Amino acid sequence: MKLDIIPDEFTKAASVLKEIHAHGFEAYFVGGSVRDALLKQPIHDVDIATSAYPEEIKQIFHRTIDVGIDHGTVLVLDGEEQYEITTFRTESAYQDFRRPDKVTFVRSLKEDLKRRDFTINALAMGVEGEIIDLFDGMTDLKRQIIRAVGNPKERFHEDALRMMRGLRFASQLNFTIEANTLFAIEEFHPLLAKISVERIAVEFIKLLLGRNRRTALLPFIETECYQYCPGLKKYGEALFNFSDLPNKQIELENQAWTLLIKTMGLKESEIRSFLKSWKQSNQMIHEVQQLIYGLNKRLLGDLQVMDLFDLGLDAALSIEKLLFYYGQKSKLEEVEERYLCLPIHDRKQLAVTGNDLLDYFDKKPGKWLGDMIEILETAVVKGQIINDKETLIAYAKDKIDEE
Repeated sequence: MKLDIIPDEFTKAASVLKEIHAHGFEAYFVGGSVRDALLKQPIHDVDIATSAYPEEIKQIFHRTIDVGIDHGTVLVLDGEEQYEITTFRTESAYQDFRRPDKVTFVRSLKEDLKRRDFTINALAMGVEGEIIDLFDGMTDLKRQIIRAVGNPKERFHEDALRMMRGLRFASQLNFTIEANTLFAIEEFHPLLAKISVERIAVEFIKLLLGRNRRTALLPFIETECYQYCPGLKKYGEALFNFSDLPNKQIELENQAWTLLIKTMGLKESEIRSFLKSWKQSNQMIHEVQQLIYGLNKRLLGDLQVMDLFDLGLDAALSIEKLLFYYGQKSKLEEVEERYLCLPIHDRKQLAVTGNDLLDYFDKKPGKWLGDMIEILETAVVKGQIINDKETLIAYAKDKIDEE
């Protein structure tokens, strides 16, 4: 088969392949970019595999970076573009279920492709768009199947993360996992204990954000992969309930965590430790805590003006979108209009500063100052007073005199 229309991403990189060919070596586009081109989906990274060894690639191209030369990968800088070029290779045993003990460079494309994870990723494409399919990947693409290359038990024993990758692809592509591949995941799922949380988290998040997360979540639960994911071991039933939510694609990562955590029924005090166990950033934890707080309030009624102010527009709109998963209608336009009508949107917009209050009252900084700023902020947001310096100071004086 040959692609009728070659995507621009490959056309830009064609000169790199041609240069390798000119020096007597083979070179092909490989992996996910070829798969996505065939599926007519957006292409992200264009990877190139070649019969040339790393040192030979470095002799052909003058601008290179050794990004993974021990495993045969050299980054070639071509104008403003950059491409990872990896030598055809075979791999020895994987004692740690993550990395091969030894990599051997070879000149054979077939040897290189047969070590890859799934047939739909074991495709190669020549510079003119001709497809090289040695493991029936095209058939699996047409049948929308995720199938391991060769013996699935060997593939998962080599790199246990491939089990999570298979589930992730099922969600992203809306494909089904082939029976023998699924059986192997069920048998080898305990090997996920050997994989770092960070690597598992990348695949899990992509799974949650996929086009059909349900088609991946069900085998994720049934094969018990969840048992080896942080904080999920006791939540099999909750995960089934999560899979029962409307299967509309989730837009954002913080929304995905929010829906999962709410379905798990975690207390607000448990959110940080759960997300920390997944190695999530403090920023992500803060965003999810905000969304959980706002969503719980919104499910009971409209958000109040202080809720809108504290959450900010992005979080408030995100919460409105999450209502869909609970069978409630969102009020996106109304919420945006209410937010934009707030007198201020940030504490920095207050017409008085902490220094202004310190100067006026001739007092030392302390808890009183933070409390007073909060009182003034709340009064302005609620429309009780106008945001004017003299008015705010007078209001502050009244409050202090009341004490």
